[in-house]
Amino acid sequence: MTRRGSSRQTEPNPVREAEFVSAPTVRRRQLGRTLRAMREQLGLKQEDVAQRSGGAINRAKLSRIETALTAATAADVGLILDSLGGVDDELRTSLLKLTREGARRGWWQSYRSVLSSAYEDLISLESEADHLSAWQPTVIPGLLQTGEYAQQIISATAMSTAVGDRVDALVEVRLARQSVLTREDPLNLRVIIGEAALRTQCDDSRIMYDQLNRLITLSGRPTITVQVLPSNVAPHVGQMGAFSILGYGTHADLAVVHVESLTSALYVEERNDVAVYQDAVQQLRAAALSVDESRAMIREIRDQK
Repeated sequence: MTRRGSSRQTEPNPVREAEFVSAPTVRRRQLGRTLRAMREQLGLKQEDVAQRSGGAINRAKLSRIETALTAATAADVGLILDSLGGVDDELRTSLLKLTREGARRGWWQSYRSVLSSAYEDLISLESEADHLSAWQPTVIPGLLQTGEYAQQIISATAMSTAVGDRVDALVEVRLARQSVLTREDPLNLRVIIGEAALRTQCDDSRIMYDQLNRLITLSGRPTITVQVLPSNVAPHVGQMGAFSILGYGTHADLAVVHVESLTSALYVEERNDVAVYQDAVQQLRAAALSVDESRAMIREIRDQK
């Protein structure tokens, strides 16, 4: 598992942004790593690519892009891909999209005073992904939360006064993130939720009733799949903690895993490590209830509220 620059603050403590300003973003590392792998697979040195580009991309610039020390423009990436030659059209499109989206000003930038760079990374990666698989053993996934439930969860996990003072803004951000589910080309979301998450006791029972009702409603959408893993199953890989896998097209090289904890997060980026999480999510899906059985359990628990 690669952890270079990956243990970084996300939502639980959003005010330590200065700590990460100079760190390369996940997207830069993702792009640089992919370009480097493509070059090496062709047996080319950085000097070869520079020569093929006619000097438009020199060795020093290519090195900075591959090591995520500088942000590449779409023009830079286009030149590199042209120099490599024979690049799959879908992969080319995906890489150029990642590059262009990285330069675009996102809605979340208006919340920079309450977000860490790592949390901005997560929101940006979500906005660009076309599919996302998530395992949450004890909490309803953020993309499916109601505002009142989000308020309860964010307040309960705020381990500092600084975070507590920004709960309302963080709730706004969490709800705004859900726009990926209703955009023109909706995110394909597949989640597995532990039964314990469905049985959370909020201050007001109506909050959980509404949250479970929302889960039932959203699970009826063709782009959203919700499965429940019952509490009485045998020991399983999901007991190691929550994670989500963000995917971009059919190219596994572009996938990123987000592993969250109370105060930090890891971005798992190396292909072999990502594959471990992809295998884990398949095991969890196999152990979980079917979509219809899951919806029935959610209804049953909701009606007990």
